[in-house]
Amino acid sequence: MCVIFFYVNSSPQNGGYKLILASNRDEFYARDTRPAGTWISNEYVYGDFLGIDLEPGREGGTWLAVSGKNGTFKVGALLNLTGEPKTRNSLVTNCYGAHNCNTTSTLTNVTTIPSTTIITTTTKTYSSPTLHNNNNSLLGRGMIVTDYVSNFNEDFNNSNYNCRLVEDCSKYNAFNFVSLEIGSSSSAAITLCSNVPASLIHYPEEKYYGFGNSLPSVPFEKVRFGRDRFQAIVQNYFNSDKPSDENVLIKQLMDLLKCKQRFWPDAELMRRAPNWGEHLSAINVAIPNEGYGSRTHTVILIDANNRMQFIEETMLSEDPTGEWSCTHLNKQFF
Repeated sequence: MCVIFFYVNSSPQNGGYKLILASNRDEFYARDTRPAGTWISNEYVYGDFLGIDLEPGREGGTWLAVSGKNGTFKVGALLNLTGEPKTRNSLVTNCYGAHNCNTTSTLTNVTTIPSTTIITTTTKTYSSPTLHNNNNSLLGRGMIVTDYVSNFNEDFNNSNYNCRLVEDCSKYNAFNFVSLEIGSSSSAAITLCSNVPASLIHYPEEKYYGFGNSLPSVPFEKVRFGRDRFQAIVQNYFNSDKPSDENVLIKQLMDLLKCKQRFWPDAELMRRAPNWGEHLSAINVAIPNEGYGSRTHTVILIDANNRMQFIEETMLSEDPTGEWSCTHLNKQFF
């Protein structure tokens, strides 16, 4: 389980932000990871900050990363789709609309997403990928994020990367992949790629978004609440006559990520996780008896002058009431 909220504006006014993002990583406490920092292994990528997965067989993958190069920022975030069976003999038949894919497209119905934003989608049919007959053949999903943020050539732009990903998505267990590409010469690209079912959805910038471990058409109640609260926090900050200290914004976003209120009952969460549903219904998940919960809180800000702040609080032990570390990274891009 994970959750992410964000706001993107590729051309903010002075004092504004290109990106405001808040995210929780929910995971078993014993799973080994490296704290956020500069990813030195990709020296040609400027300021690639992320937490690296050290789980055997999944080394090098990550759940959240941001990078910047040549005037463009890229953000990738990986979310599990709760309650989906392990992929076996899966087959991709169609998806919703990435631009510039080399396939035939037709305009479909206008779709209303939970934030009341109206999005038009295009339907595409893809050739069937190679079938995978056992879970041992599946690739680590964390490399989806790693590959995206580490490359800035045309093959890895938001559109082309997601086109290839959705064609090959049966190689992975169920996921939502949120990818952002924020440049200065065009509107930001905001894409959600899912593989159960195989689909791409594109969203406009200057809106407030929240995604979790279900499809965007049926968000969990905590995602609905969190998105609305995130929007209120950011709008209050923008609308104040004298914008509050930036640290106030960071604290309010962190407080949102630490919200332990359970948004229960939740029909979709009950359907996907009938045994753990109520425990998972808080933004800040804590199930100590199972050694599982929200072990990392992350806030990322990129201002109008391309200055990034990456703030991460993460558990240092397997006890959520124990010691936590705080990493605060500052990076001036471009």
